[in-house]
Amino acid sequence: MRDPRLNELAKLLLTHSLSITEGEKVEVVGSYNAKPLMKELLHEIHTMGAHPFLNISDDELKRLEAGEAKEEKFQLMNKWNMARYQDIDAFVQIVGEENDAEMIDVAPEQWQMGGRILKPSNDFLIDNRKWVLLNYPTYGAAQKARMSYDKYFDYLIDVCTVDYKKMEKAQQPLKELMDRTDKVRITAEGTDLTFSIKDIGSVMCAGERNIPDGEVYTAPVKDSVNGTITYNTPCPYQGITFNNVALTFENGKIVNATADKTEELNKILDTDDGARFVGEFALGLNPKITEPMGDILFDEKITGSLHFTPGEAYEDADNGNESAVHWDMVLIQRPEYGGGEIYFDDVLIRKDGLFVVEELKGLNPDQLA
Repeated sequence: MRDPRLNELAKLLLTHSLSITEGEKVEVVGSYNAKPLMKELLHEIHTMGAHPFLNISDDELKRLEAGEAKEEKFQLMNKWNMARYQDIDAFVQIVGEENDAEMIDVAPEQWQMGGRILKPSNDFLIDNRKWVLLNYPTYGAAQKARMSYDKYFDYLIDVCTVDYKKMEKAQQPLKELMDRTDKVRITAEGTDLTFSIKDIGSVMCAGERNIPDGEVYTAPVKDSVNGTITYNTPCPYQGITFNNVALTFENGKIVNATADKTEELNKILDTDDGARFVGEFALGLNPKITEPMGDILFDEKITGSLHFTPGEAYEDADNGNESAVHWDMVLIQRPEYGGGEIYFDDVLIRKDGLFVVEELKGLNPDQLA
């Protein structure tokens, strides 16, 4: 039986996120368990007069492929991906994760090699094509979120289909403020961090790339970061979940990094030179996402949160940092998570997760929900 909410979500992805037009070629990548949404996408793409191209993925098979791949294989994959991405107009990826530890047996060196070699084609897709990413509700994801499947399904539809037009309008004053800000200071339990965002520019995210969405991001001036940040949410990466991650910076570089898995953390940060510098600073704004689930696509949008991201900078808010790593790590500053403050040019703009500057109060959850 078809769920009309999935049809609504498919239309949102194709019209709001991707603005698909007649004749465009749209690649749809997804796992078998996301079939109900993929069926709606294929139907709607045809209805719009565009051309869908289906690519089925599977985490278990991907693990076997990546875990045993040689360098030549990744080079061939990069070449094939580049040709593919150059020949499409838009890209939809529907992730249906069942086991968040599926990739844990793949050696970090394999991920590092693959990330480095595949970076050109991945960068081309991100920077030159319309794309959107969504996590489909699965039993594994529901378990990780500590919800029944039915409750999680309803939750996902709810947080994915917020009023993005309203959110976009409310984000505009924050973007304008970030664009003219130089100094940023972040305080929280175990955190006192300073950096500059001068002349980097900022980007509003209201449903165009990630669903669910809700953030405004920029990047720190590469060598300006000093101090320590302690993240109070799980930090998953390549099948491993890290807790109690603390990073200390000197002139932009991570000089000390600890967690419950400190050795593994530092191996990732040693992937390349750029992995120890930060490529993104963003404020989470989705009013219906309130608690961490260990799924970064949701966690980075948590209301009252921020993420401070070791690794690659985005082209549209570029501080010059390049890396095969882009690791979003989340700090929640609401009172139940220890509180915290954000200052722009020595002016307090957000306290304990709520904006206190008048022109930004429209981003507080009671206004956006």
